[in-house]
Parts: sequence; structure tokens; C-alpha cells
Amino acid sequence: MAGTQPSYEYDPKGMEFKRLGRAGLRVPRLSLGFWLTVGGTVKGDLSKDIIKTAFENGINMFDTAEGYGDGQSERELGRVIRELGYRRTDLIISTKIFYGIGRKGPNDKGLSRKHLIEGLHESLERLQMDYVDIVFAHRPDENVPMAEVVRTFNFLIDTGKAFYWGTSEWSAVQIEEAHHVAKELHLIPPVADQCCYHGYRRNKMEKEYQHVFSRYGYGTTTFSPLDCGYLTGKYNNFTIPPDSRLATAAKDDFIGTVVKQLQSPVGKAKVSIAQKLEVIAKEEVGCTTAQLAIAWVARNPN
Repeated sequence: MAGTQPSYEYDPKGMEFKRLGRAGLRVPRLSLGFWLTVGGTVKGDLSKDIIKTAFENGINMFDTAEGYGDGQSERELGRVIRELGYRRTDLIISTKIFYGIGRKGPNDKGLSRKHLIEGLHESLERLQMDYVDIVFAHRPDENVPMAEVVRTFNFLIDTGKAFYWGTSEWSAVQIEEAHHVAKELHLIPPVADQCCYHGYRRNKMEKEYQHVFSRYGYGTTTFSPLDCGYLTGKYNNFTIPPDSRLATAAKDDFIGTVVKQLQSPVGKAKVSIAQKLEVIAKEEVGCTTAQLAIAWVARNPN
């Protein structure tokens, strides 16, 4: 993006920033991720409107992955940022490598040195960027030695393709192993995990990770704070609004499972909790259920 003249100056708008784990990088309390949205169910002008609104309200961190829409999410994010003319130094961009973009070759997914290097190279091409701020291992890979994973992420950092590396949905044991290997090899360890965290899914953040938080100062960038819309309250009457993602993208395999879950005992239990939260949000806090759910996640110090 060299030579692009910024058309917007970044204004934090009072956004709270904190260090990502023990890294020097300061990230906003709220970021915007694109799983199932930008490049998937959201495209074109709507993508631009969403990203522009986030940026104008102090959100300058955007997260994507090679596996989101088989690369379409990265492509759409890159297009929008270029069209809006944002200064790259004003942005924190993260992507994730593991799932590939739908190819069927033996090395087209996973955390091998080959796929990590080639996968991030292709991600940067789609993003139209020279580097990302953070590259995450989208899932652990038990078929690849941890030393190979740690060495390769350090190679990506040393060659300027990424500034930091992290994990996503790794176990505490795997995170600790990565730190042990990095220390033994005098290399840079991962700085944060991108894990799922919301009112229905709390164990990893509140129990399993406590050791890596205290011992390594490990950071997090959590995803799905609204649990696919359950915690917005939009499904509180057990029907699917016609303009909701469950209605417009029901053919997507993952969305299809959420649609089926809504009428299951698990789905009904989630809705029952959301109904109670709606009352608390409205009568005791004076906000929406979604605002309450996001604020609850954001107040976790880790």
C-alpha cells in the first residue's frame, strides 16, 4: 500500500487500548472479526459501510483468516481498506493460517513450514499488504513437531511478513509447550490466543488458561461474544427473523447446524438464558442484550 494517500485520519474516539499479553503491541478493547461475515454473508458496499463505521468509532483492529470464505474475507478486507485509503500504520491487521482455501493437496492446510510460509504469502496477496501485525495458528496441528511450528512463525517475523504470532483455540498444554520450545531455541513465543468466549462458553478463559495467563502473561483476542446471535436476543421467541444470518445463509454448513440447534434442548436452554438476560439488560442496565453480552466479555481482565 506504499504511496497510498490516506483519506481518513484515525481518531481513537476514547477507545481503551491495552497491551496484547506481554507484547509491546497495544490493541483496542474492541476489534472487528470477519468469520462468516465480510467476504461471506456480507459483501460489496455493506462491507465498506461496516468497516468504515467501526474505524470511525475507534476500532482499528480487523481480524480475518485464510479459511474465511476460502480467502474471500481477506480479499474483501484488502479491497475495502485500499478503497477507503486508510493509512496502514493506523491499522492492526491479523489473519490466521491452518485451514487453507479449499484446495485438496496434502500440504494445503495445517501448520507445516511449507503451508505456513506459502499460506501467509497468499494471504498477503489477497489483503494487498506487505505484512500483518499478528498471524495466528488457526488450530493446533499434532502432525507437525512444535519446534517446526515455532521456528516457522519466527521465520515469518524475521522476514517482515508478521510482527507477532499467536495461537487460536489451542489447549493450555499446547501453549505451554510452544513457550518451552521457544525458550529452548531462543526464539519468540506466541503472544496470545484467539479463543471463543461468551456467556455460554467460559471454561477455557476462566479456568484452563489461568496458568498461562499468570506464568506467561498470555494475551487473548476472543471471538463470537454473541454466540452466533443467541446473545442478541433475536431468537428469544424461537423463530428466525427473515433478515437474520440464520435465514439468509442457512445453506452454509456451519449456519445450518446453528439453525438445527435452535430447536434442540441445547438451543432452547440458550434461549432461556438469553430471555433472562434481556430483562436484566433492559430493566437493570438500560441497554440491549447484545451490548450487555459484549460488555461482559470486555470486562474480563485477560
